[in-house]
Amino acid sequence: MASNRKGLICSMCGTHESAANPVVKVLEGLNLCTDCIAYIDNARDSQLKKQPDKGKKEEKSGKIPKPKEIKEFLDKYVIGQDTAKKYLSVAVYNHYKRINQPEDDEVDIEKSNIILVGPTGTGKTLLAKTIAKLLDVPFTIVDATVLTEAGYVGEDIESLLTRLLQTCDYDVEKAERGIVFIDEIDKIARKSDNPSITRDVSGEGVQQGLLKLLEGSVVLVPPNGGRKHPEQKMIAVNTKNILFICGGAFDGIERKIASRLNTHVVGYGHDESGRKKKRENLMKYVLPMDLKSFGLIPEIIGRLPILTSLDPLDREALRRILTEPKNSIIGQYKKLFEMDGVKLEFTEEALDFIVDKAIEYKLGARGLRSIVETIMVDSMFEVPSVNQKEFRIDLDYVKDQLERAHFEKTEIKD
Repeated sequence: MASNRKGLICSMCGTHESAANPVVKVLEGLNLCTDCIAYIDNARDSQLKKQPDKGKKEEKSGKIPKPKEIKEFLDKYVIGQDTAKKYLSVAVYNHYKRINQPEDDEVDIEKSNIILVGPTGTGKTLLAKTIAKLLDVPFTIVDATVLTEAGYVGEDIESLLTRLLQTCDYDVEKAERGIVFIDEIDKIARKSDNPSITRDVSGEGVQQGLLKLLEGSVVLVPPNGGRKHPEQKMIAVNTKNILFICGGAFDGIERKIASRLNTHVVGYGHDESGRKKKRENLMKYVLPMDLKSFGLIPEIIGRLPILTSLDPLDREALRRILTEPKNSIIGQYKKLFEMDGVKLEFTEEALDFIVDKAIEYKLGARGLRSIVETIMVDSMFEVPSVNQKEFRIDLDYVKDQLERAHFEKTEIKD
């Protein structure tokens, strides 16, 4: 509308310009009052909010990769352990299919939590961490050794979920789709079947407390820890769609497996080579009954239905771990030197010697990292301060560095 002597008139609502509601000339022949401008802004914002939600929902439903794709991704970061990767890939895929299941479906798919059994340094934590990275979901690692029954010194069971909430800035809906890796699950095994006057507050008591989390229920979680802030407001978290992956070395369970398999064969015609192979990796024959014999209660075993083992790392696997994965140990050090403008190289003889030392110290993949760190500490201290473009690590340098750190003088006992 055109202007008159009293000022501009809003083209949308016909209101005359006033001190309380000024009218702005937007375009030639288009005048808008501040109330109409605010209305248009609100309408635009509400429309934009609806569109991303719809797109986000579609993206979320189509985001879950197939089991083969999950395993291929794991292969880039974890060497070997094909059986464990296959079990994990299928379990994770089915778990997230279950989350996206329509609510009106008559078939109620139950949750399948996972337990990984294997020696230290074989990649239990790395497998769980890599899967969480692929799925881009909240992920946390908690240590079962710090947990005790409520009311005793140590952390409450609910602290597992406090850590998960912290990783996603207390977004409850996001946390309820996350993954929790409970490490050292074997350390909360029941100490003894014999009755005692002392309570097993860090063993069977913790297992009993974990049952409600693993099965799926609404748990009241203290956001800042249980005992230090008793006045805090609790956060209700439904664990129905949280995937729990448990890992443990279960040191000594081989004896229980061997006893069950009765590997000592008496008589003629028995297969000596087959018997020896069984003894070398008894962990692959682990069954739920072995976990029960070790000290896990039947109820918690039933809530961890997927049981798989990890193979001990042989020399070939350790050699590949050094250089092949995307985040390989040698690759990390090369990147550190590259950031200082230095090209780092390792000779094949040096890498083989590092692997031999890791086998000697029986520390698995973690041993590789500590040995390489010992070798590299002097060079990482000196090289950034000098104008050097290349640095080469050979066998003599490795031996010299390990001798300085007294690695060569340490006697290894079985």
